[in-house]
Amino acid sequence: MRLTPLDIQQKQFPMRFRGFDVDEVYSFLELVREQLEELLRENASLKEQLARADEQMQEFRHMETTLRETLITAQQLVEDYKTNARKEAELVLKEAELKADSMTKGAQEKVVKIHEDIVDLKGIRRHFKEEVKRLIDSHMKMLEFDKEREGEESGEI
Repeated sequence: MRLTPLDIQQKQFPMRFRGFDVDEVYSFLELVREQLEELLRENASLKEQLARADEQMQEFRHMETTLRETLITAQQLVEDYKTNARKEAELVLKEAELKADSMTKGAQEKVVKIHEDIVDLKGIRRHFKEEVKRLIDSHMKMLEFDKEREGEESGEI
């Protein structure tokens, strides 16, 4: 059975002959009661402080867990961002390479076309020169023919 300060205060001792001094016993019991009361208050206060400390500790543990999860999530996001950025950079690089290859191929095709056009134009120029030369030769022959005819006509008169 637990003793309370009230139990000590209400405790009655039987009187005996040649017993203890009743006033001194009651005075001592009063002192014990007061100290027990003080110890019980202190104990209750300490239990309350311990409960608050436990609550605070739980809050801190919860905060620590949340912070760890947040940190892990942030690290994962950073890694995902790096991975995505790397993939995007590779994609941009590949697109640029494909575009450069396409542009190079187009330029080479244009160069080939220009060379073909130059060859065609040279052929047309050569053909045109030959036609002009034939035309000039033909006109020269006609002029000579006309001269000969004029010479024959002037010699007949």
